[in-house]
Amino acid sequence: MPGDNELVLEIGPAQAHEQLQSSDRPVLVDIREDWELEAGRIAVSEHVAMSDLGTRLEPYRQSSLILYCAHGNRSLRLAKALSEAGFEDVVSLAGGITGWAEEGFAVEVPGDLDEAQRVRYSRHVLIPEIGVAGQQRLLEASVLVVGAGGLGSPAALYLGAAGVGRLGIVDDDLVDESNLQRQVLHSTAALGEPKVASAEQRVRGLNPDVEVVAYRERLSSENVDRILDEGWEVIVDGADNFPTRYLLNDASVWHGIPVVHGSIFRFEGQATVFSPGAGPCYRCLFPKPPPPELAPSCAEGGVLGVLPGVIGSIQGAEALKLVLGIGEPLVGRLLLYDALAASFDEVAVRRDPECPVCGDAPTITEYVDYVEFCAGTH
Repeated sequence: MPGDNELVLEIGPAQAHEQLQSSDRPVLVDIREDWELEAGRIAVSEHVAMSDLGTRLEPYRQSSLILYCAHGNRSLRLAKALSEAGFEDVVSLAGGITGWAEEGFAVEVPGDLDEAQRVRYSRHVLIPEIGVAGQQRLLEASVLVVGAGGLGSPAALYLGAAGVGRLGIVDDDLVDESNLQRQVLHSTAALGEPKVASAEQRVRGLNPDVEVVAYRERLSSENVDRILDEGWEVIVDGADNFPTRYLLNDASVWHGIPVVHGSIFRFEGQATVFSPGAGPCYRCLFPKPPPPELAPSCAEGGVLGVLPGVIGSIQGAEALKLVLGIGEPLVGRLLLYDALAASFDEVAVRRDPECPVCGDAPTITEYVDYVEFCAGTH
């Protein structure tokens, strides 16, 4: 409790709201940076950038002022400084605009996000590189996830949570008890269900903004063109076998769609981005698949349960960056993760001008028998 002579420099949202409804209401001042306004503002407030505070607030020296920022920290420090500088009645809005909104008071947000979306995606909107426009872009985006297993699970969950408006999921398998150690899209209650059905239910339950397009089929030369022709901007490769990876690579090059690749084995994982025309493709990195005895599957060699969570989350982040056009995607860079050593390493990957698919003079211009190719008989 403050003493009789101690200034009270904070005011709660409810009390501030009541004062702002009165005839002699105080002046409400938003002191945040310009880019923060995309997260919303209180309608009756005036925006005064920090660099303009000295000149802009001087006329209000004798007025009642309520200052606010995002969470109330900057505005409280400023309220103390102004009080010491002779401002007679200045307080900070406790909790800032975040506390104001949590109390249920109105916040104006630019753009076309509805009230529920403003709340759901508020932490995205606060990021300068995303903002309202970026979130709207995500809600209009279409991302295809190939495989609803270990890698596809975290990628699909985070892409759905982020508000990717249209999320395709390709998988022909059923949920098995051995999946549940790492495939977090699925649950014990979903045992025996098609993975795409389990995934669709989980993603829709997580975010009703997302349209889930389920393909209960195995990606093949017969269906890949049909699926990729349905408007996908980015593909997340969560495949667990070499024939599907090579098929997806060739199709993505011919369709001009970037692929966010990931793979895992025991304690090690890797991720990269294959962007047609901008960097290497999967065949540049792996011209030929390794012999089966040198590349056992997770079913044969095992995998640490949390490892696909790490790599799949990286794939989700790369997909969001590609959609938003921000940051530096892993194009031409292979990111290596060793869970036992808790280390990340990076290897440069260059486009091969003699690559049979993306090279200067391609020799593979149509789909091949990928099972035979990966068996070394094609």
